[in-house]
Amino acid sequence: MAKCDEGYLCDVCGQDVAELKDSDLYLRYVVGLLDPEVLHTTSERHIRCNPTLAQYIVADNFEPVIVDGPFDKRQLDARYVAEREQLFTRGWKRLQEVISLGLPIIEYPLPEVIAQIKERSIGPS
Repeated sequence: MAKCDEGYLCDVCGQDVAELKDSDLYLRYVVGLLDPEVLHTTSERHIRCNPTLAQYIVADNFEPVIVDGPFDKRQLDARYVAEREQLFTRGWKRLQEVISLGLPIIEYPLPEVIAQIKERSIGPS
């Protein structure tokens, strides 16, 4: 099978990341951790296959992820955890939303991320 026919395989579990709403790659893009220029060259995984990120999603329709060990958010600074929870929860909700909006990929990110992307492309005045 040609590489382009394989879909996007999770580099953790090896299964197809069939839906955008489950994509760690696009969640990281939506919150500004991934430049749009590298979307096509960056490994994909399911959100839940990246538990150190997934633990920060706090939403009624997202089953909580618990991480044991040094990256467990319960062992980290409360302010840092609150900021990450706010960012990744907003990003996850945005990812769920863009599916039904029919937006071009460049409009997926959170508004402040889009503004940063535009500022980088224009450069300083």
